[in-house]
Amino acid sequence: MSIWLRTQGVPNYIHLFKAQVVSFAGGSPKTLSFSEMFIPTVQVSAFHLAPPQQDPLDYDASEQNRAMQPMEAMVGSFILKGSVRISTQTDVGTSLDVMRTAWLSIYDAEIVNPHLPQFHVRTPMLLVNSNQIYLGML
Repeated sequence: MSIWLRTQGVPNYIHLFKAQVVSFAGGSPKTLSFSEMFIPTVQVSAFHLAPPQQDPLDYDASEQNRAMQPMEAMVGSFILKGSVRISTQTDVGTSLDVMRTAWLSIYDAEIVNPHLPQFHVRTPMLLVNSNQIYLGML
């Protein structure tokens, strides 16, 4: 499920049930609830299973010449702290330039939002749309 957005069978809209949305429009953040919600897939910036659900990680830990690189990604007002898996033969910038997928995996991620101090989520893996985020290397 976690790599679903990388597959060829992705629909134009993601259909969610019992969706809760945090709106930052206006003053203080507001939570909205919907029985169903349809989100254009092209506008999705990040995707992960709701904890405690989790999938197996999408890489082979015994693969040679790979390392975890700590980073932070900014997705709107959310900050994702985790690691990306890159080749030890190149740097992060080169890896980003040559990757052939729009969806980048972030591992052992902590998701926070400075506007919502009580918001804190940990997930073993999530996908981010590499065209809609900023990456800061640590």
